[in-house]
Amino acid sequence: MEMTEKSYHTHLEPKNGWFDIDLKEVWRYRDLIWLFTKRSFILIYKQTILGPAWIILQPLMTTLIYTLVFGGIAGISTDGIPQILFYMGGNAVWGFFAACLNKTASTFTGNAGVFGKVYFPRLVSPISTVLSSAINFFVQLAMFLVFWLYYVVTGQVSPNYIGILLLPVILVYLGLLGLGFGIIISSLTTKYRDLAMLVTFGVQLWMYITPVVYPISTLGEGGLRTVIMLNPVTCAVETFRWAFLGQGSVELLYWGISAVVMAAVVTLGVIVFSKVEKTFMDTV
Repeated sequence: MEMTEKSYHTHLEPKNGWFDIDLKEVWRYRDLIWLFTKRSFILIYKQTILGPAWIILQPLMTTLIYTLVFGGIAGISTDGIPQILFYMGGNAVWGFFAACLNKTASTFTGNAGVFGKVYFPRLVSPISTVLSSAINFFVQLAMFLVFWLYYVVTGQVSPNYIGILLLPVILVYLGLLGLGFGIIISSLTTKYRDLAMLVTFGVQLWMYITPVVYPISTLGEGGLRTVIMLNPVTCAVETFRWAFLGQGSVELLYWGISAVVMAAVVTLGVIVFSKVEKTFMDTV
């Protein structure tokens, strides 16, 4: 049997443009993306007692605290939705976005050692981070569906089953939004480390202007509702609740605005990322 050898040709050239991201090259490194995804997932739980069980325990404990504080003590309405489902669903969607943003925000500083030793498209790292966050989301979604099925069978929830088909759209949208914001922050933190300290705090504040612990209906029809709806994460949370829980709103106007914001953030992020990756080893 004859063996045929494949020849590979790599052409290197300086990158001086504003948008020097070769998506075909990123695709050629898809195996590395998968390896980084597994690495990101394993490292988080490698030296923990409960391991991956924290993927379930953490959102479950958060949901119980929300139910006690916001549902029990504060008495915030959930529009007739069982409180545990209301908070668990909102927390899962928000948690996915927050994880994408927080983890990609440390792309350069967290991978400086690897970036300085071997070449590969730097965009591989934040993409793998988003994929590992997606794995966590699907595990949490499975837990949510266990509770959801019980309330559906008992007639306490009336989902919009067709709307559930929008789940991939929601995930892709939030993943790109988190990726865009994350790589912008990651690019800026190579010079301004103060931003890294503000990210976690800023994301926590962002959650409270997102209808995670309250329904949008409690805001009435004034200016505050408009401000909250202009939050690019709001439409995703509301659409998820509308699909799975039969409550919430899907407003095409705000979805259109959110899509434009997402596209602008991703484009700006890629431009800044492309510019900073050329010189970040000198400043990180």
